[in-house]
Amino acid sequence: MIKICAFIPHLINSVSDDLIQKLSVSPLIEKMFVFPKINLGLKNDKVEEISIDHFKSTKSIKLIVELAKSEFVLLVTKPVEINLGPYSLERFLRIAQDTQTGILYSNYYEVKNEKIQQHPTIDYQLGSIRDDFDFGPLLFINSSALKNASSYMKEDLSFSGLYSLRLNISQSNSILRIPEYLYTSSEPDLRNSSEKQFDYVNPDNRSTQIEMENVATDHLKKINAFLKPTLKTVDLTKISFDTEASIIIPVKNRIKTIGDAVESALKQKTSFSFNIIVVDNHSTDGTTELLKTLSEKNEQLIHIIPSREDLLIGGCWNEAVNNKACGKFAVQLDSDDIYYDENTFQKIIDLFYKEKCAMVIGSYILTDFTLNQIPPGLIDHKEWSNDNGTNNALRINGLGAPRAFYTPLLREIKIPNVSYGEDYYLGITISREYKIGRIYEPIYFCRRWEENTDSVLDINKLNLNNLYKDRLRTVEILTRQKMNGSK
Repeated sequence: MIKICAFIPHLINSVSDDLIQKLSVSPLIEKMFVFPKINLGLKNDKVEEISIDHFKSTKSIKLIVELAKSEFVLLVTKPVEINLGPYSLERFLRIAQDTQTGILYSNYYEVKNEKIQQHPTIDYQLGSIRDDFDFGPLLFINSSALKNASSYMKEDLSFSGLYSLRLNISQSNSILRIPEYLYTSSEPDLRNSSEKQFDYVNPDNRSTQIEMENVATDHLKKINAFLKPTLKTVDLTKISFDTEASIIIPVKNRIKTIGDAVESALKQKTSFSFNIIVVDNHSTDGTTELLKTLSEKNEQLIHIIPSREDLLIGGCWNEAVNNKACGKFAVQLDSDDIYYDENTFQKIIDLFYKEKCAMVIGSYILTDFTLNQIPPGLIDHKEWSNDNGTNNALRINGLGAPRAFYTPLLREIKIPNVSYGEDYYLGITISREYKIGRIYEPIYFCRRWEENTDSVLDINKLNLNNLYKDRLRTVEILTRQKMNGSK
């Protein structure tokens, strides 16, 4: 009979007794390893306590390989309560045998605030190399794939052992999602999506991020998708424009904030000519009327209402940058947000000329609606580097804000007509070939409030967003492999 061994972390105050009890009576389970070792005196022949640190290190992964004598490994990756569904082990095992896949994972139910809700996962693909990919807390791993992948791990990993393991497995084996709800898990992290999304830029996690970057870079090299940054510069004098720069503001139904955004733009003090192009996507809440009034009073403000009614944020950007009034540089200002001070615009354009770059990305401070700073505060994306930013960009989910572009390049590339990920697409595409300038001091206030498009997302919307960015990464990796001569 095919056998399975399980690795189960302790909960905060106890072992997951229910899971251990169910696994104990399953004829499929050969052995259970519970960690870390705290000498609970467990009286079960199938259970052994071991010293391990939640898969964060190479040492831990190597120990799992050493102990995993069964054909398959059931890995609980978080200290949470797990309640397996009826015959879920059998389901995992059957699919693992039929497909010879390296890792299996599934949808699951989640207990949150004492309520059970569905937690669907998304399919793994070539571009799913971000380190925060959501597999859920339970993995079913082929022991042969586990052993083979671990042999290629770096010996000194302290934080990214499991991340390295699954990237290595993906190079030789498939990683497959079962679109069925095979278990129920508790959820200890009750923060909303808008809070969790900035964990990777928290300065306290810097050491982890550096190690993750090294692991991701090594993976890109192994799959022939690594690019040595060329840092190609742009001849900014080649094409003449009537206006030096434009502030681009796409907007739809933001009567509460659009006035602040426009005022922030009008207050900019510069040594060059500029205008403000607001693309009003058929607002119905009074935004259109306000913008009409403001544009009549300020000739710098150009108010555009597109003829099309199928445009999203990216489509509105295309309307602006292809308008004859657009300047040589197109600079972002979201309709919810404001610039840090009156010198922001000048700093951005100065950097374009100083570094002759195709794109400039700034840093911002997260605030509430009334501009009170909220955690984690400054988002500066210091994980970027000229030496490896173009590769590390495929590991993370965003490059920062505000973003500014050399307009002729935007007109050439074109912007996807989406309302999420269009900026990320531009970042990874431009970074293939061109230098990106960075400003690490705050030049932008990013306001978080209930009407933000990404303030609090449910799991289905979050999955759609992540699936889209993973697809962008898949296309980008295939493109880079082609550039490197892959067959």
